[in-house]
Amino acid sequence: MTTPDTQRPRAGSDILRTALRRNIGAMAWGTVLMGLYQAGETAFPIALGLIVEHTMRDRSPGSLGVSIAALAVIITTVSLSWRFGMRILQKANTTEAHRWRVRVAACGLQPVARDVDLKSGEVLTIATEDADQTADIIEVVPLLISSLVAVVIAAVALGLADLRLGLLVIVGTVAILSILSVMSRRIGSSTREQQARVARAGAKVADLIIGLRPLHGFGGNNAAFRSYRKVSTEAKQQSVTVARVNGVYAGTALALNAVLAAAVTLTAGWLAFEGRINIGELVMAVGLAQFIMEPLKLFSEMPKYVMIARASAERMALVLTAPPVTSPGPERPAAGRDLEVDCVRHGSLRKVRFQVAAGEFVAVAAYQPRAAADLASVLALNVPPDAYEGAVRVGGRDLADLSTEAVREHMLVNPYDGEIFAGTLRTNIDPSGTSRTVPEAVEASMLTDVVALHREGLDHPVRDRGANLSGGQRQRLSLARALAADTEVLVLRDPTTAVDAVTEQLIARNVAKLRRGRTTVVITSSPALLDAADRVLVLDDGVITAGDTHRNLLATDEVYCKAVAR
Repeated sequence: MTTPDTQRPRAGSDILRTALRRNIGAMAWGTVLMGLYQAGETAFPIALGLIVEHTMRDRSPGSLGVSIAALAVIITTVSLSWRFGMRILQKANTTEAHRWRVRVAACGLQPVARDVDLKSGEVLTIATEDADQTADIIEVVPLLISSLVAVVIAAVALGLADLRLGLLVIVGTVAILSILSVMSRRIGSSTREQQARVARAGAKVADLIIGLRPLHGFGGNNAAFRSYRKVSTEAKQQSVTVARVNGVYAGTALALNAVLAAAVTLTAGWLAFEGRINIGELVMAVGLAQFIMEPLKLFSEMPKYVMIARASAERMALVLTAPPVTSPGPERPAAGRDLEVDCVRHGSLRKVRFQVAAGEFVAVAAYQPRAAADLASVLALNVPPDAYEGAVRVGGRDLADLSTEAVREHMLVNPYDGEIFAGTLRTNIDPSGTSRTVPEAVEASMLTDVVALHREGLDHPVRDRGANLSGGQRQRLSLARALAADTEVLVLRDPTTAVDAVTEQLIARNVAKLRRGRTTVVITSSPALLDAADRVLVLDDGVITAGDTHRNLLATDEVYCKAVAR
């Protein structure tokens, strides 16, 4: 067996390094352009000081014209460098965030789950918010370097006017960053906790939505809502804490920057009063003192964003570094389309053994619902092959030796509670847009009345989780999707429990007709589907106890008759 994706990052810091390494070209160009922007911004007050000095000394129209042209060049440079620099960085940021979203989603959607203690709502938060915040590092580093360029240029320019002014800027910047770097650690830890609590609240909402009807059924909705309220309140309180910490950080940064700017201005004024710098240098110093607040503000915010990006990267690492429950093999199924379950022992299953020949339509009548669920889980690869005894073979090859992609191409196990997505009827039936059997699948699943009911037909919009469809319509839509996939081997579990008897009879006949010549297994207690099958296997107490046609079993097996008769 092989372990795929061996280059997967091992920690949050590795994820950040991967993001930086992958975008080194865009970051280099962005750094150059943003550094040019900051240099131009810094050059503006310096140019003003030189213009004041030379204009007062020379008083010539030519010098004034040259000065105006120089300012125009600086302004143009500032405008263009900012525009193109941010365009490059934001494109790289968006692209990198998309890569991590796809990576996390791929891990969360793998048929063979990962061994990670996170619910689907938490994985969703990681794939969206954390992916975006991690990718922000692409912009943070160039902006940090460009801000440093502005501070260095300002310090050098002020140092040339008077060494004390330059040293004041350098010492003040180091002091500000030292103070803020300590505060940023608190932001990182608070943000990490906030993200975890928000994710838990999202997972709780997802669980409540899925189980809302059963909760109403036994009166547990109030307790569930109280549980969510508690989790939501904790997330809100942590968000308030993070906002408070961010507010203190921002206020402290602004105050320190203002103190430094005021100190530079007052020192320049004192030096001009003492006659140690001229009027032009005073104008330059006052202008730089005002300008330097922007790069200093940007510079001082960078540690906070770095800590947030690192916290988000560590959250993503929880998913990306989690080992798969099993490592799929590299092989593909052989040409045969048979399905064999050989002495499988898992959960309530006790050495289940049966074989479905290529092209055969077999129904499995499971007397215990738990056994039906366990069998479907094993066939769907929700249970890794090394977690149960025995073997499952598709096309003569063990599942343990097959790649997940190959199994999915060859065999489809349609879940009992198939998910319905926001979109249209068509996109739910054929998500890839490549199926050639959509009309046949719609007809076989008896979804034709739903299509005919709406003017848009198959383009009728469907809400998330099929909120605008009835239970029977959702079940038939899920069945249509499974039939439209047109796989070599199809396994259905209770596909008609939410439809009436007449519709169930028609669906059973249609499915048998549409799947003729291809291997089909239906785990069901529906008399219509059992009667449509070529053969019925009785699964009782975890083992296959009988196998015959539905009608022969009705005539010879009293227990079977009582179990399936309605």
